[in-house]
Parts: sequence; C-alpha cells; structure tokens
Amino acid sequence: MTTRHERNVGTSPATESRLYHERAKTRIAGGVNSNVRLTGAPLCFSSAHGSHLTDVDGNVYIDYALGMGPTILGHAPAAVTAEVSRTLGIGQLFAGQHTLELELAKEFCSCIKSAELVRFGLSGSEMVQAAMRVARAYTGRPEVIKFEGHYHGWFDNILINQTPPVAVDGNPIPRPHHLQSKGQSPGASADLAVLPWNDAEALERYIGANASRIAAIITEPIMFNTGGILPQPGYLEHMRRLTREHGIVLIFDEVITGFRVALGGAQALYDINPDLSIFAKALGGGFPVAALAGRRDIMEMFASGGVNHSGTYNANVVSLSAALATLRELSSNNQAAYRWIHSTGTALMDGIAAAARRHGAELQVSGLPSAFHTCFSSKPILDYASYTTADSRRLGLFLAALLERGIRPTSRGTWFVSSAHTADDVADTLNAVDHALQSIA
Repeated sequence: MTTRHERNVGTSPATESRLYHERAKTRIAGGVNSNVRLTGAPLCFSSAHGSHLTDVDGNVYIDYALGMGPTILGHAPAAVTAEVSRTLGIGQLFAGQHTLELELAKEFCSCIKSAELVRFGLSGSEMVQAAMRVARAYTGRPEVIKFEGHYHGWFDNILINQTPPVAVDGNPIPRPHHLQSKGQSPGASADLAVLPWNDAEALERYIGANASRIAAIITEPIMFNTGGILPQPGYLEHMRRLTREHGIVLIFDEVITGFRVALGGAQALYDINPDLSIFAKALGGGFPVAALAGRRDIMEMFASGGVNHSGTYNANVVSLSAALATLRELSSNNQAAYRWIHSTGTALMDGIAAAARRHGAELQVSGLPSAFHTCFSSKPILDYASYTTADSRRLGLFLAALLERGIRPTSRGTWFVSSAHTADDVADTLNAVDHALQSIA
C-alpha cells in the first residue's frame, strides 16, 4: 500500500469511495449516518492507525478530523485497544453496577477540579439534556441562556441559532429564535434565550432584567463549533460572577474542549469552576462515552430519583474501559501526550500562518494547538457575527486542495491534533498548505 511518505503530492481519484457512496444511498438515508457527513467528499475508509486514514481506493490521509475530535491519542491507540480487548470477555451490559464505574469516576474527578460527583452516559447531546433538566430542578426556574453560534446537540429544545441570520434591527437582545432543522417543534425551545457571545455588557443587561426566571447559562468555554473563537479576556470570569450573584447554574459544555485542551479541560486553562460540566469526545479516545459532572448539591438531585437520568447503555463495560485507559494514558509520564500535542499543534499553527503571509492570503488561524480553526477573513473573528464575514467559498477551495494532497481537516475548517501526529506529518502538511494556497491564489 502506498504511504504518505512515498506519495507527498496528491492522491489517486477516490473512485471506489464514490461508487460505495452511491450504493450506500440505496439503503442508508443520504448514504451517511450523521448529517455532518453530508458535506465534503463522500470518502469511504477501510482503516485508520495513528494519525493516518486509508480509504477504499488505497489513498492515505494525514487526519486532522480525528473522528470530529475524539481520537486524541490517534486511531487505534494500543493502550486503549488493549484494555478494551481485555474487558470484552467480562461482558458488556449487566443492568447493574460494576467496579469500572467507580474506578473511572475516581480518575475522572481527580482530573476535573469542579467534579464532586459524576454521571456517565453515551453522547454529549444526551448529557446536555440532563444538565438543563437538573439545573431547572435545582433552581425552580424555567429559562436557559445559550449563545448564537454555539452547538449543544441536535435535540429540538436546544438546536437553535447555531447558524442564524446575522442580527439586524438594532442588535436585539435576546436574539429571535432560528430553528436549525425542518420538523423541529417551535415550542420546544420556548424557554431558551439566545444572546451574543463574548459580549459581557449584553449578558449583564439581560441577566439584570430577567434573573428571577433564569435557571442556567450553557456555554462552550471556547467557541469551537464556530470558528475556534477564544473568550475575550475576563469574559468567562464575568459570567461566573454574574451567575453566582444571581443564583444561576453555570454549565460549561466541554464536549470538545474537555480532555483535549488540557487534562482539566478549558475550565483548568481559565481557572474557572462551573457548577456543571459536560464531557464527551476525547474522554473515550474514540469510543462512545460522555459525562455530566459538577457540584455535589446539584448532582445529588439525580441520586434522590427526583430528577431522571437514564440509559440502557450508560456505563457499559467497553466504553468505560476505553475512557479509563484514555485518561490514564493522557495522565502518564507527567502528561507527556499534552506536551507533544502542544508542540505539534504550535508548529502547525505557526507554519500555516507563515504560509498565509508568504502568499498574501487573508487566512486566519485561531484557537489552541490541540484544536484550531482556519478561515479566510480580513477582519478579526471575535463572535458569530464577525465569523459570518469569513469567505466560506475560499475556505472550501482550500480544504478541497488539501484533501487532494492527502491532508484532511474537518469540512468546516477545524483541525484536531493528536499525540500520534509526527514531525513528518507536520512537514507534509505544511508543504500541502503551501501548494494549496498557491493553487487557489
């Protein structure tokens, strides 16, 4: 099989992938099992190992999609697959407890400072629902604040204003609701208020007028679902002060940032303790697992049985063994994996920015070394409104040119970095970036 190092320029046509996609559409709606995969090239993969993916045509890609973020140790990491293999013979579902639950809970809570108690599930979308439910129960209030451009799962009551029209008519606060899917119930999100993110004044003004009915604020601590936008200095701290002052539950959606940007998540980077936090993706190293964690007095509401959180597959043996192995690997050798990811990601970010300067391209690189975003814009990207000014057509051409050269970020321009990426991967990637920028000039 051809390797990336034997073929640094381009890949062969993905003929078999296209044929597979057409066959798949005869039995699978759209030929895919997640609408996120409707965009971009319809590639079909045969295997993945470390930082590389191989498609059914034999093309090998340096992978920065990483399963949309989960495979922080790379594909098929030995430490995780060995532990999962060891537990396969034990059984998968007991409809009862097993000792891995407590082992993982102890490891998890030792990593996440704000986690006094934890519950495990399977998906971030699911745990968002649990977080909002328990926050409403705890406060006795109905309303939840979310922010435009943020994504917290695909359920009707939260899937609003991820990609809304840019606010007009005097920048209204809160924003008019924009449903993201046909078939959504307009009433399901009636108790959500949508505000602009990174706007401390708008947040303070709205809370000041409506605090008595606000149960929670849910936010990505870093806006990775749209543009890799970092919080403005002091913004999260201001949010924490306001929520404490008014008895509002602060929920960090760390589905992307958790165990990716640091072992303690984004909350450790910014030294902020939210009341509740949601984790998924990198927690399982590629296996399906999620967690809701936080203050004991809030989480105990699940323990009483008064607030329901259920799931047949919650805390299944395979998922928990993968998560435990992942956290131990990330913690090992004084967090050597994070040091490698940081140095690799920094080299990529700096190299891409340097290539953009050489070509006179208005290509911005934003985010952190473990996860960053590329977009074409002449304006600083600070929030959703400024993100919409970016040139999406040019980004599409850039990503397509990279894919032709065997480099695969996500279809929206996000790059995830794993501990399996190598110095050779960086060199090959930056060479491809240089050629891609030249080809679309």
